Order: sequence, then structure tokens, then C-alpha cells
Amino acid sequence: MPAMSRQATPYDTRSTVYFDGGCPVCSREIAMYRRQSGADAVQWVDAAACEPAAFGPGLSRAAALARLHVRRADGSLVGGAAAFIAMWAALPRTAWLARWLDHRPVVALLDAAYGAFLVARRMWRRAP
Repeated sequence: MPAMSRQATPYDTRSTVYFDGGCPVCSREIAMYRRQSGADAVQWVDAAACEPAAFGPGLSRAAALARLHVRRADGSLVGGAAAFIAMWAALPRTAWLARWLDHRPVVALLDAAYGAFLVARRMWRRAP
């Protein structure tokens, strides 16, 4: 899969998902989302392989590789569990899940679980 579906513009109205293409688990999961109906409405950026300009304001390659990030269509940037919820909200098949989980206490619990995954993920990540 290409590192990026298309080049972002300052006027882009789609959500952008920044994922670690160097992590085999992450890559497989993102590939599953990219195959879904409606995934072409999301811009997918492999943070391990994209040009530095693809990150936009407020996001570095190191931060993007450390955890999932989503830049919403309104330009706001979220990371961790909130990023998963934003990604799910942008996909028709999982929008219901985003609505169901998008509550502060639930997001906090999901973020804690994601943090535990990130510790284990260091063992699987391939060098850039």
C-alpha cells in the first residue's frame, strides 16, 4: 500500500489518520480499516515513510510513530484512544462504535488499555 493516499492540502476536508507503518500489528489493523467501504473518505498517512510536510502543524514524526493520531476535518489533532474514536467515526461501518464509546470515562479507560499495548508494541516494531 502507498504511504499516503494523496497529498494533503491546507483545504483538505477529510480526516487524516497517521499510523506507524513500521509496526506489523498496526499495519495489519490499518489495512483492515482501509479495505472498508468509505475508507477513501479518509487520508491514510504512514508516519514511518511519509515526507515531513505530511504531518502538518503540531505533529512530529516521533509523536506520530509513538501512537496513533488523527487530524479531524476541522484541523484539530487527537491521539491515542481519542484518535481511534475519530477514525471509527469517519468510517461508516464503525461510526456506531465511535458514538457508543465517545464518553470521557470510556475514553480514559481505552487510553489506559492503549498505553499498555504501546509498551508491548515496542517488541514488534520494525526499524524505520
